[in-house]
Amino acid sequence: MFGLVLLAGAACGPQPGGGTADSEAIVKTEPAKPPSDRGDQVVTGGDLAFMNDAAPGGMAEVALGRLALKQAASPEVKQFAEQVIADHSKAGEELKQLAQQKQVMLPQAVNPTHQEAMDKLSRLSGATFDRAYVKAMVENHMKDVTAFESVAKGAVDADVKAFAVKTLPTLRVHLEEIRGIAAAMGGKATP
Repeated sequence: MFGLVLLAGAACGPQPGGGTADSEAIVKTEPAKPPSDRGDQVVTGGDLAFMNDAAPGGMAEVALGRLALKQAASPEVKQFAEQVIADHSKAGEELKQLAQQKQVMLPQAVNPTHQEAMDKLSRLSGATFDRAYVKAMVENHMKDVTAFESVAKGAVDADVKAFAVKTLPTLRVHLEEIRGIAAAMGGKATP
């Protein structure tokens, strides 16, 4: 690419008659940045929808994890919640950096569906909370894995795709772990 620019510049160099093809100087205001994908820095369509869904979803997972640390009875549920908080917080920060790079404004709060689930769970405690939380985590992580698999395979933006590919294994581990906890509780929390 750079070689083509040099060739094009040479072709537009001094012309017979003493001038150049374009007599105005080209002024660059900032250094060139190499594109991180196929040259398209604008995230649109399904990739943008994915980012806008993943951000509040991750925030909800962290908030529910914090709630589980306060209200769960099971040490396994609390341990799972700690891991979810750590992993989803890290992924959330990575998504924020990607959004900043792509000039995407992510939602700053959980969506109403997540808020409703958090409100319901906040009224529970002990074993009742554990069952409801585990059921919610199985459902959420099944949806997450499906969404991230889809983007990992079909995203247009290479950076969005890379984020999904990088995050997907962690989500699969979460799903496997929470299904194990659900099975140990008698399987009633597994859809």
